[in-house]
Amino acid sequence: MLFFRKKLTCVASWIFESVSVDSKMNKKAHSLLWNIRQFSTLLPRSSALRIYPLRFCRPEVIHSKWNPRNHLLNVFDEGLQPPVRYLFQDIFISKSVDGCTQTKGISHAAVFKLDRILCPRRLSFDAKHSFVSDGTSDHDLMKINLHHTSSEDVITKKMRPTPVNCKKLAQECNSLSDVLDTFSKAPTFPGSNYFLAMWIIAKRISEDKRHFERKLMFTHPAFNQLCEQVLREAKILHYDHLLLSLNAIVKLGIPQSTLMVQTLLRTIQERINECDERCLSILSTALVTMEPCMNVNALRAGLRILVDQQVWNIKHIFTLQTVMKCIGKDAPLALKKKLEMKALKELGKFSVLNSQHMFEILAAMDHRSVVLLNECSTVVIDNIHGCPFKVLISILLSCRDLRYQNEDLFKSIADYVATTFDIWKLKQVIFFLLVFETLGFRPPGLMDKLMEKVIQESASLNVKTIVSILYVYSSLNHVHKVQNRETDSASHTAMTAGFLEALGSALTGCLHHISSENLLSAVHSFCVMNYFPLAPINQLIKENIINELLTSGDIEKNIHKLHVLNACLKLDESTYKSIHIPLPQLPLSASHPNEKLAEVLRRLLEGEGCFSRNVQLPHNYHIDFEIRMDTNRTQVFSFSDVDASSATNMQRVAVLCVPKSVYCLNSSHLRGLMAMKIRHLNLMGFHVILIHNWELKRLKMEDAVEFVRKKIYSEEALPTTDANV
Repeated sequence: MLFFRKKLTCVASWIFESVSVDSKMNKKAHSLLWNIRQFSTLLPRSSALRIYPLRFCRPEVIHSKWNPRNHLLNVFDEGLQPPVRYLFQDIFISKSVDGCTQTKGISHAAVFKLDRILCPRRLSFDAKHSFVSDGTSDHDLMKINLHHTSSEDVITKKMRPTPVNCKKLAQECNSLSDVLDTFSKAPTFPGSNYFLAMWIIAKRISEDKRHFERKLMFTHPAFNQLCEQVLREAKILHYDHLLLSLNAIVKLGIPQSTLMVQTLLRTIQERINECDERCLSILSTALVTMEPCMNVNALRAGLRILVDQQVWNIKHIFTLQTVMKCIGKDAPLALKKKLEMKALKELGKFSVLNSQHMFEILAAMDHRSVVLLNECSTVVIDNIHGCPFKVLISILLSCRDLRYQNEDLFKSIADYVATTFDIWKLKQVIFFLLVFETLGFRPPGLMDKLMEKVIQESASLNVKTIVSILYVYSSLNHVHKVQNRETDSASHTAMTAGFLEALGSALTGCLHHISSENLLSAVHSFCVMNYFPLAPINQLIKENIINELLTSGDIEKNIHKLHVLNACLKLDESTYKSIHIPLPQLPLSASHPNEKLAEVLRRLLEGEGCFSRNVQLPHNYHIDFEIRMDTNRTQVFSFSDVDASSATNMQRVAVLCVPKSVYCLNSSHLRGLMAMKIRHLNLMGFHVILIHNWELKRLKMEDAVEFVRKKIYSEEALPTTDANV
């Protein structure tokens, strides 16, 4: 820079000394000298030009507040820029073409731009690179400058094609091959725009066509050439363009193990400090879909550090949620808490869509924020109408993964589906019920609607639909629920019988092509609901079918279902009592009766002689405690009292300590397997008493004794008391 200023001074002095004494020439020289001094004061002291590879370069401003984001790569999409004037061309040539400044002769040169003209007269140059000062007016001089074009500029504009615009290219092309054809005719910078255009096209076509187009893309002659160009450009692309390229390349299905993808990942790692909020969003979107590898793991670790530093500066909710979804389940708990606090802080800015997506995002983080989920649930409930199927299913699946139970939310979704039942496909309704079953939630209104539809359209049901419906209704034990209502028990019993007969008839029609495992699952569900269709059972108990189930598939699960079938045939159904199914014995499950309940019984019955622990029963049943009482349940017999145990008026009492999982969510309605077990224990002569372990746990010992006393003894045997435990 000092050298350049000295040159300006020397040239000015030489011109001043060699001018004529003519007054007119003196005036011109004075004007020229004044212009040179003005230009010398305008020269920036801290600007330099960095030469980049591949003949591309861009200005680099060297001062404390320099930010590479101030010079976006988007200038390549804006067409040709006006060239900078040729100053002192004997020293260097500096011009701007396609938004890039190129130099010849030296590696660093001063570059400047004038946004407005500060001097009354302008400088122009002749063809011999020398200064001239015409005597024309400012208007004439401006016309000369505007219309002056050197032969080199004309040739350059003809040889350099206009940079490609990805959106415009995507509109002009109909397939991925069309984009590659355009590239092969006239490759332009940046090559990544062609990948962006191909991804835009791929998003708007069907999945089958996208798969076919991808095959053509890999075999296209220009594909390798485009990949090589993107590899060469990786170092000079702006960071946001680099990230968009990676995202498009991965979404197009290019293997992650290729050199191009790994090079982009490594380049992004090296320049990760250039990330701003927009780049964080793009990078997070790309990483979510990528498989773990060394470069991806390193980049994700760097992203976590960057997010930890910039989380409070994130302004857009979309960026925040994208970053939360990307950081992964194994992110530090402190970072998850910080993102949760940021989300709670921005809760007032959440749209309905943001609230709906927050469930999936928290599930991707594996972070159960009850406060955030409750707030988002309220928004979802208030805006449930019009919510699409995928969003509702995503919310329910996320609640399952997060172990988040919100009965109001589940009931709102179930009621909405039941109210708009006719607009949903049958498989969509079944999918809702399958997800509700995993949550332990039983929606009676929706299940009654489906029962009516099954009775009407049983002939159109396929095997998969039949098996799914039977599984949900047997697991949630819906068939027996409404029978407790005296007002409509008869009508509901008739509907239940019609429902089971319709499913049994539909299953019978599919026996010629049903698999052994599907047949076992369907019959197992029928048996849990205490219904025994003859044709499916006769098909299942054939020797070849049993052998196939015991030697293939999920053998352990098949054996357990066959034991349930055998118990139901022996205890419930008299027609098949003589049928013997040879099955391997199941290993005895380790049972650990509740110690607090054991102590309560010890105090209540004054010793352990009046009850027995962990009693094993036929058909692989066991009970936690057994008590022997008289039929009126007013007196307890000791196990050592032979006469009392052989008395005809003895009643065997089974005491089961059960968790909440045996009930449907927040209700006293038993689920299918527990209801079946109680039914079978009753058939074996037991009176069953259920003790809720969560209630027993929170009671003091004295209160727990009184609580169990009321459960075991009948009301006639209990003394009248005002105590309400």
